[in-house]
Amino acid sequence: MKQFNEAFLELLKVTPTVDSVNQLQSEEDEMDFVKAFRELMPLKNVLSTFTEFTFDDLSMQEQGFEDYKSKYLDLYDKVRTNNMKEKVSILDDIDFELELIHRDEINVAYILKLLGQLKAKNAEEQEKERKRIVDIISADTQLRSKKELIERFIQENLPHIEDTDQIPDEFEVFVNKERIKAIKSLSQEENLDKVKFEKVIGDYLFTEKQPLRDDVIGMMNKRPGLKERRSTAERITSKIVKFVETFISGIAG
Repeated sequence: MKQFNEAFLELLKVTPTVDSVNQLQSEEDEMDFVKAFRELMPLKNVLSTFTEFTFDDLSMQEQGFEDYKSKYLDLYDKVRTNNMKEKVSILDDIDFELELIHRDEINVAYILKLLGQLKAKNAEEQEKERKRIVDIISADTQLRSKKELIERFIQENLPHIEDTDQIPDEFEVFVNKERIKAIKSLSQEENLDKVKFEKVIGDYLFTEKQPLRDDVIGMMNKRPGLKERRSTAERITSKIVKFVETFISGIAG
């Protein structure tokens, strides 16, 4: 616990508040934050293995840890997005060690269970619980890609579901519709052959290996010139990975 508290003090020297992460002026400052928070993660994981552990014993509150973790993941998303744009960053080579954050107990099934409990609460309690659910999604590496999808389901579909036992089935129907729309939209956006596109996704799911450049170029209705092929293939591949993360991975969990 002493080590955790000392590491927390080092984090506060870099970012005194959660909001101060947004005001970091340079990539060097962002790297200092990443390194400082990364020091906390394994220490927290060790403490969590003890059943008597609570955040009451630490100088950092649990909500504060989750809020900083969300900012940490925001930076990871930013670096990944920059990589897609081929923008060089000193953060490219830093290991975010996301395996230290992954929480197996948080999955889509768990979120749907929380949504079922949400329906039984009054308006004020619903608002608080809805915010808590969104915070859980934002702070989890496996669910972040599904945040917009789940939020839309909460806003558009949840109010019309009377039987909470039907929430998982209704969510599955909702996701299937959104998945079909996303495939159509992505195909049109990148001018892809829809049949070939669906096959590439199927092969990716089966092999668990990202599609080869030639396979990506092969599903384009209009192939780019040689100079643009690499960047085009990488852009489309990143969209395929995001599509799978959002609409397929973990949905049946």
